[in-house]
Amino acid sequence: MQIKYKTVTVDDVEVFYREAGPAEAPVLLLLHGFPTSSHMFRDLIPELSEHYRVIAPDLPGFGNTTAPARGEFDYTFDNLAHVIGRFTDVLALKRYALYVFDYGAPTGFRLALAHPERITAIISQNGNAYLEGLSDAWEPWQAYWRDSTPENREACRDSLSPEVIRDWQYLTGTDRTKVSPDGYTLDNAYLARPGNDEIQLDLILDYRSNVELYPAFQSYFREHQPPLLAVWGKNDPAFLPAGAEAYKRDLPQAQVHLLDTGHFALETHAHEIGMFIRGFLGEHAG
Repeated sequence: MQIKYKTVTVDDVEVFYREAGPAEAPVLLLLHGFPTSSHMFRDLIPELSEHYRVIAPDLPGFGNTTAPARGEFDYTFDNLAHVIGRFTDVLALKRYALYVFDYGAPTGFRLALAHPERITAIISQNGNAYLEGLSDAWEPWQAYWRDSTPENREACRDSLSPEVIRDWQYLTGTDRTKVSPDGYTLDNAYLARPGNDEIQLDLILDYRSNVELYPAFQSYFREHQPPLLAVWGKNDPAFLPAGAEAYKRDLPQAQVHLLDTGHFALETHAHEIGMFIRGFLGEHAG
């Protein structure tokens, strides 16, 4: 299936998205994370689009989505979820499965809290909802959450550097010869746009709201029992395998697969993840 590249107006945001697959097929909504965009799904979409309508938007502050400037638009996870929720309304997506990664997890789980009846299934790829999934590497961010001083904000700026994005986010825990430079080169170009660093620092501060919502996310899992597949790069330096296994506590039927790769598991394992998803959605995406 050919991928189409589209934009749609959602209130005062121009949301860019990729779409492929039959219009009448079950919908799979792909939500990316930091610091990337829907580009991260470039190898996964062809794995799924024969049987599913696959839709992958860029979140506000990322990729090719155009949102108002900082100060005119609050860059919080509540607002990211509001925009993507309105995006699903504009596209008339009544029911859909969620693929959530990194920032896409707290964004997507907010959608599930708001409209549990719309969610047919969840695929979490290094998308965390449990405290045990957070590694010690979160300490600089957590210090900023505890005390939002200019000094603590500045200490988080290293997370935005090209070297950290390449070496820590993309290459840690994986076979570096299998990771195309296209992903981290593009992500670093997006991050280098004027003003984007401050947007990202705002989101880093607001990430504490996601951790505060973990109990609500877990309550949603227990109450609604959505079918869940966790496919996890087990060498991720940010989100530990314990975060994947923790889903079984609230969702005993959850399927968990730990892959020998890092945070951006799709860079090396798109085909394997595609096979897991096809089998899983074949049972649950109707």
